[in-house]
Amino acid sequence: MNQYNDIINEMASLSFFAGEEIMKFYPNKIVSEKKDDFSPVTEADRASDKLICDRLEKKFPEILCISEESYKSKNLTKISDIFFLIDPLDGTKEFIEKNDEFTVNIALIINNKTELGVIYAPAKRELYYTNNEKRSYQLNINNNENDVKLENSKQINVSNERKYLISTTSRSHNNKKTDNYLKNYKIKNKIICGSSLKFCLIANGTADIYPRLGPTCEWDTAAGHAILNGAGGSLKKLNGDNFLYGKLDKDFLNPEFIATNF
Repeated sequence: MNQYNDIINEMASLSFFAGEEIMKFYPNKIVSEKKDDFSPVTEADRASDKLICDRLEKKFPEILCISEESYKSKNLTKISDIFFLIDPLDGTKEFIEKNDEFTVNIALIINNKTELGVIYAPAKRELYYTNNEKRSYQLNINNNENDVKLENSKQINVSNERKYLISTTSRSHNNKKTDNYLKNYKIKNKIICGSSLKFCLIANGTADIYPRLGPTCEWDTAAGHAILNGAGGSLKKLNGDNFLYGKLDKDFLNPEFIATNF
């Protein structure tokens, strides 16, 4: 797809500017509301959502935008074979707690598979993404930089050198079921982390395995899934089946999954 270069450049730049918008709220007292599913939402979520969706719809009007914070307003009855899947502020609980573990997630889905993904952690100024050749990269953005320069990125790959594994699990959603599942593996260390950064930890070789035995939605995983694929890892259902996107009939809910370096 010849558009891949334009699309990934726009996704990367847009995730950065959405992150800058989010950080305007970070020093202040953060007020949250409860959504219908009882998860929190803030003005930062809404500001990031508007910035991303407005710009993508203007730049790529032929590609549908599906975002966590605004998709219900579209009253979708069907979706196309290609669409953007967006979490404008993943890890809202971590944002409220001010622990820096929150991200902007943007993915491109084609034929139910995640093809491109961008994750930006604005408090850490870390950008992770896949390129048009399906390779994954990390870019650390200096405080004095006001845009994304992808030419400064370094390629990342999963690690397959450890005899014992390092797991990463959710800071806000860990449970006994997950702890028991990990007993099936030789785990040496555990990293507790919020948001889609867990996928990035596997992609850059810091961690090896991330099981999620609880509810998530497609916008939580799509960008990280693409980055993991490009780094040599995988995300599968617990039974080993492939992970697909665009499940409008299930309100974009994911099955339980395992993300690994193999």
